[in-house]
Amino acid sequence: MSITYTLGINAYHGDSSACIYRNDELIAATEEERILRIKHWAGLPIEAIKFCLDEAGISLKEVDTITVSRDPKAKLGKKIVQTLKKGISLKAVKDRGANSLKITKIKSDIAEALGVDGDDIKAKVYFAEHHRSHMASAFFVSPFEESAILSIDGMGDFSSTMRGTGNANSMDIIDSVSYPHSIGIFYTAFTQYLGFPHYGDEYKVMGLSPYGNATMVDELKDVVKLLDNGLFELNENYFKHFKEGVAMDWEGGSPSIESIFTDALVEKFGPARKKGDELTQYHKDLAASVQRYTEQIIFHLAEDLYKRTGLKNLCITGGVAQNSVANGKLLANTSFEKLFVPPAGHDAGTSVGSALYYLHQEQGLPRAEFKHQPYTGAQFSNEEIGSFLRDKKGNINLVEDDNDLIKQVAQLLHEGNVIGWFQGRAEFGPRALGNRSIIVDPSRSDAKDLLNSKIKRRESFRPFAPSILKEATPDYFEVVDDVPFMEKVYKIRKEKHEVIPAVTHVDGTGRLQTVEEKDNPRYYNLIKTFSSLSGIPILLNTSFNENEPIVNTPAHAYDCFARTEMDVLVLGNYIIKRA
Repeated sequence: MSITYTLGINAYHGDSSACIYRNDELIAATEEERILRIKHWAGLPIEAIKFCLDEAGISLKEVDTITVSRDPKAKLGKKIVQTLKKGISLKAVKDRGANSLKITKIKSDIAEALGVDGDDIKAKVYFAEHHRSHMASAFFVSPFEESAILSIDGMGDFSSTMRGTGNANSMDIIDSVSYPHSIGIFYTAFTQYLGFPHYGDEYKVMGLSPYGNATMVDELKDVVKLLDNGLFELNENYFKHFKEGVAMDWEGGSPSIESIFTDALVEKFGPARKKGDELTQYHKDLAASVQRYTEQIIFHLAEDLYKRTGLKNLCITGGVAQNSVANGKLLANTSFEKLFVPPAGHDAGTSVGSALYYLHQEQGLPRAEFKHQPYTGAQFSNEEIGSFLRDKKGNINLVEDDNDLIKQVAQLLHEGNVIGWFQGRAEFGPRALGNRSIIVDPSRSDAKDLLNSKIKRRESFRPFAPSILKEATPDYFEVVDDVPFMEKVYKIRKEKHEVIPAVTHVDGTGRLQTVEEKDNPRYYNLIKTFSSLSGIPILLNTSFNENEPIVNTPAHAYDCFARTEMDVLVLGNYIIKRA
């Protein structure tokens, strides 16, 4: 077989990213935010493209196909009708048109940014619709030969939800929900209403929800109506985007969406909370209600999909599928028997999805053998790390033997130290999975307050996740499942709440990450060695960052260590303690 290279990108949208395939093998994938250090960076992911090309050892001239997870022609008629019907502002129309134009000239933009003559680039450009890219990013890397597929997010190519099926190396679409109806926008509107205004703040509402009671679900049924056909529609009275353009910024920086809820929503639910205001019990109850009703909507979409297909397996993807609380309840509330959620179900994952859609759906390539592959980002040798540390302060010690390193770090954890753990290739997706993690003994009752106040500098209500040896899952969780990407929340056994208080949320749940030796041997052996000291086969695992994208390089990690109150930094085989 001749070698071909496919460069997949998510561009001019939130969480811009790039990936590179050699034939059907994923060589590298990363998000632009990791390199530029701006959360959810939107624009053309030039640095991510450079990284992918370098990892593949090729130049842009050697790329055969550039796939883009957008299709400017998708639902074009509906876009025009919606614009004329609702009288959307001329500025909003111009902004959307300009964004679409950028997508169509993406090949020349990449060439110009990389200093390459566009005439020398042989690559053809393939546009894969946004939600088809989402669906491909889940099904084509899943363990299922056949599956139902559900994609749910805010919007992309004028769709917010798409349902279909996958079989072997192809997918079929059953139906979709068109913008402006969107569960993602429903959740975003209430995220803004509750005083969390930034793009991507929805997870804060999910974290806040267990502190409240879902007392307002009936009121929310007037905001989103469930339809007999298994879909839904929004009540346009509560959302600005039905009748006027809502400003959205996808240009070279942190993306933003202006306030999307109307005065009618304020009249129904009371004054909106401003950022920094006290979080009252009412706010917590509303968060619980929004979360509960969102779960019901997801179950409604999924159960109808099951009835239509009769398939036992489900792949779920899209921004709303990052709702790990809903994911953990889905099988218990629908007729599906198995659920797969990819490591990057959010928009960054559509770069991979667009490439997979092209390779399998369009080119007919058979799918590669299933394996967990979230570790596709930057990596650094001990030589590179040692060179970086040469002029740095601290007690720096190189432990050349891996087993000795693991023993020393496990002992430091057992002694109560908070450790920055930087190993191997960076993860692709929003979760730190043991290569760019801050790790702590989960039995420390003070760990949550310590991490939130002195290191993460974030809201106290947000939980921390347990990384557990997969074989120990039945001893600590009520549901036994394979959850390698930390994408599902399950109940922790009551008798274990006091054993692992640092990773037990207020409602007795934990966002599970099961760790297997074959996926991440160094992290697995660290947990196992810690377990031999403590009797607990779990580590608290949170992303290695401080209100910034997850660290990507030794410099990022050292800077985060230096400006916080972390006790120890482990960079490869180097252990760094404070002077």
